[in-house]
Amino acid sequence: MGATTINLALRSLWARKMTALLTIISIAAAIFLFVAVENLRQGARTSFEQTLSDTDVIVGARSSPIALVLYSVFQIGDPTNNVTWESYKEISTRADVAWAVPISLGDTHKGYRVIGTTADYFKHYKYADKQNLAFARGEEFNDLFDVVLGAQTARELGYELGQSLTLSHGLGKASFVHHDDKPFKVTGILAPTGTPVDRSVIVSLGAIEAIHMGWQNGMPTPMSRLATPERLRQMVLEPKSVTAIFIGASARVKTLGLQRDLNSYEAEPLQAVIPGVALSQLWNVVSIAERALAIVSAFVIAVGLIGILTSILTSLNERRREMAILRSLGARGRHIFTLLVSEAALLALIGGLLGLTLLYSFLWIARPFLEVRFNMGALQSLPGAFDFAVVLGVTFIAAMLGVIPAIIALKRSLSDGLSVRV
Repeated sequence: MGATTINLALRSLWARKMTALLTIISIAAAIFLFVAVENLRQGARTSFEQTLSDTDVIVGARSSPIALVLYSVFQIGDPTNNVTWESYKEISTRADVAWAVPISLGDTHKGYRVIGTTADYFKHYKYADKQNLAFARGEEFNDLFDVVLGAQTARELGYELGQSLTLSHGLGKASFVHHDDKPFKVTGILAPTGTPVDRSVIVSLGAIEAIHMGWQNGMPTPMSRLATPERLRQMVLEPKSVTAIFIGASARVKTLGLQRDLNSYEAEPLQAVIPGVALSQLWNVVSIAERALAIVSAFVIAVGLIGILTSILTSLNERRREMAILRSLGARGRHIFTLLVSEAALLALIGGLLGLTLLYSFLWIARPFLEVRFNMGALQSLPGAFDFAVVLGVTFIAAMLGVIPAIIALKRSLSDGLSVRV
């Protein structure tokens, strides 16, 4: 396309500016939706895969690998059984284990899951690109009844440092049994991570044992009232079991051997999974929805392209005299052909670039809200190669669709001459 043809196509579109504007808006909306869905899909997958980083093996009671990852990492579902404390101690002292962090689940606070663990949790739990947990305010637990809150938990419940809270027994959102005789004090609030840690309530393993002292079959007995916080602070509180263990291998090459040994552990039936492998399997299960969204957004682009074709076709009858005049002024058939194809391509190109501009302007404004509210911290900040490829692809397809009205206009201009009856 020469500069003269493009200039003529732009003037022609300007002469029909209302129709052209509506077509451009439809293409912009289609590109906005398609690229937004792809951006969200990639951002969600990246955030999903980076939920846990630098942990080589997760160990729990024997079940499915996906179930173990769901309840230990994503706080979804209930564990089938626990790992004995003796097994944890033996595993943590293996030569091929650099560190082992136990976690204990089974309690909640207003629907947010309680994680019982050790201070090593804040040292070894990493997310994204091996990023450590950081405190927005306060510090890790020191006293038996200290609690650290995830960023989302603190924000949504309105907690500040020094406030008191009580835990509830069970993993359901509604609990009728509360540990109200043993209140906790908020000593730390974690910075946002974009992971399920943001929805956590973190206490020590000793605290989990303390609040269940004197309990039987999930219910308190009269003896539990004798276990006052003052007495419990004087006791050595060692758990009988834990829910899962996060393990870092002493060398990455030892991970597979460590997993194999733990899966055939003789003392009790255990399940050892490599998080990266399990997360990929889990994503394949949950990615059906994102594929459906991509298909829907592709259909939206198809509708926008059909809109371009319809716009040009409906205007052909009104432009028959225009085409005839152009032919009388010396325009050849290829000029008429190129003009209409150029109009279709320009409509798509302008609409596509407008869609990208609107999308990334929106993301630039809404990014802080999306990161905090929906844990989406892996969204693109600027258009990438894929985005421009989509725009160029749509422009090319629009140009191909423009061939149809161009052929029709070419045939009409040859037969109409200058005496056009419209």
